[in-house]
Amino acid sequence: MVLMFTVMEDNENVFQAICHGASGYLLKQTAPEKILESIREAMGGGAPMTPSIARKVLTLFAQPFKKSDYLQKLTAREHDVLSLLVRGHSYKMAAAQLEIGVETLRFHIKNIYAKLHVNSKSEAVAKALQNRVV
Repeated sequence: MVLMFTVMEDNENVFQAICHGASGYLLKQTAPEKILESIREAMGGGAPMTPSIARKVLTLFAQPFKKSDYLQKLTAREHDVLSLLVRGHSYKMAAAQLEIGVETLRFHIKNIYAKLHVNSKSEAVAKALQNRVV
């Protein structure tokens, strides 16, 4: 169990933590009593989050189901790469899984970013989850 306790509340850090298996995400301004309650909640199988973080996560999933044309234009290999990123693989791990070089993987990622109109791994993962692409 990993419970994030940080001052970072930007989408990049939140989604990276969740994609890498964080059980919860609390901001450092959380009251001590709430931190203890959150630890107990996480140990009991819950997923405690600071309200502002929970709002970010819910906003991601509140979007209507749709598969945009540009999302459908991903090649099979780009889809494979994106699937591995969604599952939390690093570039090195994804390249090894696909039996390609890291630079080849970066080439695919560059194309994915262009097609999804994003600028980071977490944005690509969020858009893939939001649009149920993977």
